[in-house]
Amino acid sequence: MAFRFIHSSDLHLGKGFGTMAEDLSGRLIEARHEVINRLVEAARDHGAEHILLAGDTFDTTGPSEGVRRQAARAMAAASDLSWWLLPGNHDNLRGEDLWRRFVDEAGPNVHVLTSPEPVEMAPGIHLLPAPLLRQFPGQDLTAPMDGIATPEGAVRIGLAHGGVTSFGEDFDSSAVIAPDRAVRAGLDYLALGDWHGQLRVTERTWYSGTPERDRFRHAGRGTCLAVTLDGGSIEVTPVDTGRFNWSAPDLSLTPETDVTAAFSTLVDPDPTARRDQLLRVEARGFVGMAARAELEDAAAEVAPDYAWFALRDDDLRTEYALDDLDRIATGGALRAAAEVLRAEATGATPGDARIAQAALNRLWSLVREA
Repeated sequence: MAFRFIHSSDLHLGKGFGTMAEDLSGRLIEARHEVINRLVEAARDHGAEHILLAGDTFDTTGPSEGVRRQAARAMAAASDLSWWLLPGNHDNLRGEDLWRRFVDEAGPNVHVLTSPEPVEMAPGIHLLPAPLLRQFPGQDLTAPMDGIATPEGAVRIGLAHGGVTSFGEDFDSSAVIAPDRAVRAGLDYLALGDWHGQLRVTERTWYSGTPERDRFRHAGRGTCLAVTLDGGSIEVTPVDTGRFNWSAPDLSLTPETDVTAAFSTLVDPDPTARRDQLLRVEARGFVGMAARAELEDAAAEVAPDYAWFALRDDDLRTEYALDDLDRIATGGALRAAAEVLRAEATGATPGDARIAQAALNRLWSLVREA
C-alpha cells in the first residue's frame, strides 16, 4: 500500500525581521505561524497522514512562551495528522526546556524525536531520525543509519538536518551529510532540512526548503514536498505553501534599452498581488541620464504597492552627454559643479569615478525634485 507524507523543514517560528518596517515585520512573523495550517491543508489535499519537519521548527532554543504554545496548540488541533519534529541546529536539544514544555503543551499526535533510535511511525514504516544535540554536531549524524536494523521489507525513511555541501556562513564543515547516504543506509527516502530552498540531491534525497521564505537568496514562495512511497517507487510533488513572494531579479540595461518597458517585465501585472511580494531590482549596465530618470520614476510609481521594494542601482553606470548637463543647469555655479563632476565621472580612477557618478546622479535627482 502506498505511504504518503509531507516533508517540510525550517519553519523558524519566532524569527524576527528587525530590518523591516514594523508593520511588515509583524506580517512576516504571523505568516510563519500561519504556515502550520498550510502544511495541514497540504497533507489533507494529498492524502497524507504524517508531516515530517526536518529541523529548525523554532528559530531559537528559547522562543517566547506565546510562539511555543501557539505552535503546539496548532499542531495538536490537527488531530487527524501525526507530526514528527526533529531538533535542528537552531532549536537543538540543548534547549531542553523548550522541548519539555512543547511536548507537555502539544497533543499525542505530536512527536519530538530526541533520540536517534528508529521509530515505527506506521505499520511497516520506520523513521530513522538524526536529532542535533548541539548547534555544531561535529560529525555526520546520518552515518549511524547505515547500521540501524529494521524488519525485513520495512520502509526506511531518514530525517536529518544539515548540509551535503557548504551552505556558507556558520556552516559546520565537519558535519557534512554524505550525499549518497540514502543508498548507503538503504533508505527509501531521506528528508533533509537546513537549506531554505527546495533542492533535489538524488531521486530519494531532498531538501524541502522552508515553507515560508525569509530572504532573497531563495526566490519565490515557500514550498513543502508531498512524498509517496509505493512498492519501491517514489513520487515527490512540490506544494506551494508560502504567503510572501521574495524576488531579486537582475535588470541589465544599455543606452538602447527601453528602460520603462524592461522594468515593467519585472513587475507583477496585478497591483493587488503586490502587497504580498518583496521585490529587489538589481539594475546594472549603462544608461543615459534621462533613461535613469525614467527608471527612477517607474520604480517610485510601483513601490507603494509592494510589501517591500528596493531599486539597487550601485552597478548601473550613467553616460553623460553635454545636453544632459543642460537638464541640471545651463549656467552658473550649478552648471560648473556638474561639469566638474562629469569630468571626474569619466576619469581613469574607478573609485573616484564611481563617487563622482553617484554625486552627479544625486545632483540630478535634487534638481528633479525641486
